[in-house]
Amino acid sequence: MATGPIAALVMHPVVQQELFRSDHMQRLDGCCRLVSETPFRHFDDMQDFLSRVQILITSWGCPRVDRSTLSAMPQLRLVAHLAGSVKGFITEEVWRRGVKVTNAVAANAVPVAEFTLAAILFANKRVFQLHDFYLEHKENRSPWTREAPDVGNYAKRVGIIGASQVGRKLIQLLQPFDYEILVYDPYLTPLKCRELQARKVGLSELMSQSDVVSIHAPLLAETRHLIGARELALMQDHATLINTARGDLVDQTALIEALSNRRLFVILDTTAPEVLPPDSPLFELPNVYLTPHIAGSLGSETQRLTDYIVDELERFTQNRSLKYGVKLEDLARLA
Repeated sequence: MATGPIAALVMHPVVQQELFRSDHMQRLDGCCRLVSETPFRHFDDMQDFLSRVQILITSWGCPRVDRSTLSAMPQLRLVAHLAGSVKGFITEEVWRRGVKVTNAVAANAVPVAEFTLAAILFANKRVFQLHDFYLEHKENRSPWTREAPDVGNYAKRVGIIGASQVGRKLIQLLQPFDYEILVYDPYLTPLKCRELQARKVGLSELMSQSDVVSIHAPLLAETRHLIGARELALMQDHATLINTARGDLVDQTALIEALSNRRLFVILDTTAPEVLPPDSPLFELPNVYLTPHIAGSLGSETQRLTDYIVDELERFTQNRSLKYGVKLEDLARLA
């Protein structure tokens, strides 16, 4: 018989089907008592259990946890969010009542960083441009330096905007390569940046000195259109901008204008709007490589999210420190 704190799954049923394996459910059964193995969509459906629930295991499709909901759950001690950002569904009142919060941002950072690493290597190797050239001309023009100026990955500079979970994971993945890594992040100290084996610089220096610029900042009021006409104009000829974060971090009007003279390349996994209108120039420009927001966890990668959260639940029920706890003082600058 299951022992431990009383827990409830609150998410869309499809999420449970996609993210939970049978061994995940067995591990949950070993550390807590689920009121139901079927997830709830609304707190109104949990009226018989709300007063006793100590742990909420949430994910996509979870309703907002606000003051009135918390009042109905006086024993709540932990919200474990099986997804990324907790913004939008958890209010500050959760922390003020002493409830701990954890999420799977670190797990989702892994595939995004892996995607970006591949994009950086391909960008410097001019894979996308030479692929198109080969399809059109059907000939080998090795060494390709005329068709692909500055081709190659050796001794290039990579600029990382935002030392977020993804940004830091990417810096780690870049270490075996012969890159100089520049970082722009107002909250990162020069000492911490050196510990990451990177160099802290201002945004203008990063944009003007990097062969590839990759964006990993959160979308906040102050970061909307962080990359605009001025920043794009600073970029070197043939440099590549990669965005796997949020589309609105880049002024898309300025981006399209900057791309029109074919001086720069971009790899965009996110745009504004997320699904572009059919007549968007970004679909037609040859120096643009688009993907439909696939850098994050897909397929087998989603299992990592559940692994991380079940690990956290086991730590919590064993009175150990959470590894991925979300602090209220950090909330304002998180994605």
